Amino acid sequence: MSATRDFDARAMALLIVGAVLIAPGSAAAQSAPAGDRDGAVYLISHEVETAQTDSNGSNSSSTSRNVVAERVLKVRPDGLELEYDFPRGTKAQDRERDWRFPLRVLRPAAGPPTLLDRPAMEARITRWLKKSRLTRADCGRWIFTWNAFRIECDPQSALAAIADIDLRPGELRDGGAYRDPAAAAAMTLGKTLSANGAASFGATIAADPEHVRRERAEADVAVAEINGKPVTLDDALRARSREAVSGTITVSFETDPAGVVRQRSRVTKLEITRADGVVENRTVTETVRRREISGAAGSR
Repeated sequence: MSATRDFDARAMALLIVGAVLIAPGSAAAQSAPAGDRDGAVYLISHEVETAQTDSNGSNSSSTSRNVVAERVLKVRPDGLELEYDFPRGTKAQDRERDWRFPLRVLRPAAGPPTLLDRPAMEARITRWLKKSRLTRADCGRWIFTWNAFRIECDPQSALAAIADIDLRPGELRDGGAYRDPAAAAAMTLGKTLSANGAASFGATIAADPEHVRRERAEADVAVAEINGKPVTLDDALRARSREAVSGTITVSFETDPAGVVRQRSRVTKLEITRADGVVENRTVTETVRRREISGAAGSR
């Protein structure tokens, strides 16, 4: 696993920024929705489509899809004990590629989730590093194998994986506030009803240009590291500060007739005028779907 090849910087940046732009928001309040009960198992699919064009006539796109099983271990007065794992039938060699699962967390009624099995995760990280012929000194590095990724060795980093697929956004109501980290301000949700009585909540708001510039600068740092030509984040931020950024973020939640969120869609549309005058247009569409299943999906 080395990063000695000189990859095209723009293509690499699209891979990295496409992932970075997935930044799920959090509502003002959190609560366990109806339907959560001990032993309930869900399959959660996470799909991301990224498309980019520019005024020079170039275009590129990428698509990714992951599926995770979520089990409600226990409904507690102070929150939920949850386990996230690979779906049933996942091959052993596929499990070995990702030390994060199974991941057990406490999701409190308010506040961020906390890890419940850190020692077990530390042991898996050690085995994963050894099998990958890596050491703790490699932690934090960006490398390219079949994709660009950062070598993570901190169990806390696994919480980002479930933040991306969290469909318990808190209180959803007409006129309620919803905060997306990549937005310039809080959204005010609007409510619509389908023919079967299910409600949808959504809003569109301006993207935060500074947030976008920082993500692009962080991608530049990663690309430079992979190519063996490191740059500092400060230098990357100065270079990106000359770009003009505009765009929107549209978020929508679909619920079933019982009020349980079954799908979240998030579409980010950006227009970026680079310092050299080239105009980039990028669309990132993220869809998370959650459905209850029977059987022992996620069991080992």
